Amino acid sequence: MKQEISKYNNIHLIGIGGASMYCIAAQLKNDGKNITGSDISENNNTNYLKSIGIDITIGHNIEYVKNADLVIYTAAITEDDIELVTAKENGIECVERAVFLGEYTKDYENLICISGTHGKSTTTSMVAQVFLEAELNPTIQIGASLKRINGNYYIGDKKYFILEACEYVDSFLHFYPTSEIILNIDNDHLDYFGSLDNIKKSFKKYTELLPNDGLLIVNIDDENTKELLDNNCNIITYGIENEDAIYKAKNINYSTLGFPTFDLYINNKFIDTITLGVLGRHNILNALATIAMAINYDIKVDIIKKALKEFSGVGRRFEYLGEYKNAHIFDDFAHHPTEIESTYNSSQSIKHNESWAVFQSHTYSRTYDHLSDFAEVLSKFDNIIVCDIYPARETNIWGVKEEELVELISKKNKNVIHIPTYEKIANYLKENISENDLIITIGAGPINKVANILLSENE
Repeated sequence: MKQEISKYNNIHLIGIGGASMYCIAAQLKNDGKNITGSDISENNNTNYLKSIGIDITIGHNIEYVKNADLVIYTAAITEDDIELVTAKENGIECVERAVFLGEYTKDYENLICISGTHGKSTTTSMVAQVFLEAELNPTIQIGASLKRINGNYYIGDKKYFILEACEYVDSFLHFYPTSEIILNIDNDHLDYFGSLDNIKKSFKKYTELLPNDGLLIVNIDDENTKELLDNNCNIITYGIENEDAIYKAKNINYSTLGFPTFDLYINNKFIDTITLGVLGRHNILNALATIAMAINYDIKVDIIKKALKEFSGVGRRFEYLGEYKNAHIFDDFAHHPTEIESTYNSSQSIKHNESWAVFQSHTYSRTYDHLSDFAEVLSKFDNIIVCDIYPARETNIWGVKEEELVELISKKNKNVIHIPTYEKIANYLKENISENDLIITIGAGPINKVANILLSENE
């Protein structure tokens, strides 16, 4: 950026309703800046920003752009976007969201970044919950909603900034972290990276951003993260399976509702017994990463224990929504085969009759890249409903179709059907579910609308 952020007064955000963008807008508004924004559609984020006095246009607003001295845009904005073109033609500085956020967070004494292909939002929320419980007043930005702060951002003081750092389009390479958690590395976002090897190279560059006195916390149960251990900073490992892990969970048990309890060991020494308020083995790993980060910021174990037990998850991460005709309804943001595997494993710890996976694949490229893996994991559920693919930012240049996924699933499980719309799926479920069935809407798109339709019947 050409000058310090404090020098900009009128800032316009293109795509202001996005999870990270709306957090930035709210923080800048809190800093006393004059903020405007635009987005292609209205959502809860745009409505909230309007409620705090930010002027937003659904569509385009050239006048907002012309009155700005800085324009921030998301990576999804194309070069021919009329607002971006107007800004450049008028000599107004334009900066991509991640670049701006990197500059913005420079003012913080500690930038704690949580990264990985899967589990970023949950683990960022866990870390945030612990720091809040310890009354450290952190600034927080998460890609999902945390109940404790009633949203996905919180404005604290300048000592700690807890940030969910996404690898897509190398966004996290624009940050200046003092501490990092690496949860896992998997073959996602291949539309950008092209290969798993390129993803690993990106994560390697990311860890090299840490200063020599920085902290790197790595899951060594994940084979792909082991290449990150060659670093000059302070390194802490965690895991369940790997005997070399410094932070380790042993003697794992699950309650009748599926909540895990485990014994925490550090350097093979028993520390305490931890109980979680979220389901799944994967969340034990997320908790270990959180514990390691918290202890290295001198937070006491009893505070960590309390915060983790009270942490009930974040929005759309195996979130319990309610019941319809005595069937239990959950929603999960899972959009990669590995994540769906975790969702399935978590569902097995809940006593139920039959399971219904209501799946909407997110983007054509991801569907094409992982078609057989999606089929393999989805076939484990008792019943599978496949909705139309959610395109997000893409057109279907791959020619992939929902019927291909249904055909592959049917080779392992005949109880699969393609239903194109949310309303028709909800109607099908109404006619076919039984008491104590488990319904899980799965996907990063608006597939949770199916759950909302069912639950609205209770009102």
